[in-house]
Amino acid sequence: MMEPTYNHTMEFPATFFLVGIPGLQSSYLWLALSLSTMYTMALLGNTLIMTVIWMDSTLHEPMYYFLCVLAAVDIIMASSVVPKMVSIFCSGDSSISFNACFTQMYFVHAATAVETGLLLAMAFDRYVAICKPLHYSRILTPQVMLGMCVTITSRAVMFMTPLSWMLRHLPFCGSNVVPHSYCEHMAVAKLACADPMPSNLYSLLCSSIIVGADVAFITASYVLILRAVFGLSSKNAQWKALGTCGSHVGIMALYYLPGVASIYVAWLGQDTVPLHTQVLLADLYLIIPPTLNPIIYGIRTKQIQERIWSLLMHALFVHFNQGS
Repeated sequence: MMEPTYNHTMEFPATFFLVGIPGLQSSYLWLALSLSTMYTMALLGNTLIMTVIWMDSTLHEPMYYFLCVLAAVDIIMASSVVPKMVSIFCSGDSSISFNACFTQMYFVHAATAVETGLLLAMAFDRYVAICKPLHYSRILTPQVMLGMCVTITSRAVMFMTPLSWMLRHLPFCGSNVVPHSYCEHMAVAKLACADPMPSNLYSLLCSSIIVGADVAFITASYVLILRAVFGLSSKNAQWKALGTCGSHVGIMALYYLPGVASIYVAWLGQDTVPLHTQVLLADLYLIIPPTLNPIIYGIRTKQIQERIWSLLMHALFVHFNQGS
């Protein structure tokens, strides 16, 4: 009888070590400062967006509810990776326990799956608001919105749970050094002593289906929106509608372009694209959208801009009154 190819008692290392960004060690201080600044902006901006929407009853509409959930997901996504990255770049503390590594992986990839679903929901919201304005409140009821959010979250959980299970059941009896700055799925899978191809194929297939379907529906929504907008008789109404959708399109480009590039470079460009470029793409994909989303929405959405300004003025007024 043949012996097993690995020892089951040595399947799981107690600790993984994250390399950071291979080849860019001389830039770690600059990277730590940049990431810390972007993370602080992401936390403050997204918290401010959520606070304004929660406090102002005039913003209790579907679009703003989706934006509030998006801000919460952005905080989770950035918080899952950035503090550990900064720790690696500043102090060299690269160790992460086996369970913490897989927990980080789960939250990062689940959050990205939720985010793409939210972008689709927001595109659908704009489609209904512009193409079927008279039926807006009847179509996007609180029950429908809750159902959409539950479906989006369930889809992310259904995608990540089998992936996490497959990867956790691989034997890790060799190197425990992850050539990445966080526990990215493929970087960890490469350390397995058994063939990681099934989990890698599952990840690529599910990511392609989820992102491909969402992008297709988003594109269809905006094609219909553009047809409706250019059918309006008023130029002012056309520009207003285009301005409202412009922020959404900008955020989608920020999210999907580096995300898709990161996924397929890791698969197809392993031997041609330098490793530090692959890692940087994956890192920026997780920190740039959470940083810029609140800025873009704050600038492009007049209602939020006015409410933020009003909230800041009220806070300053209260502060000066207390000081005097």
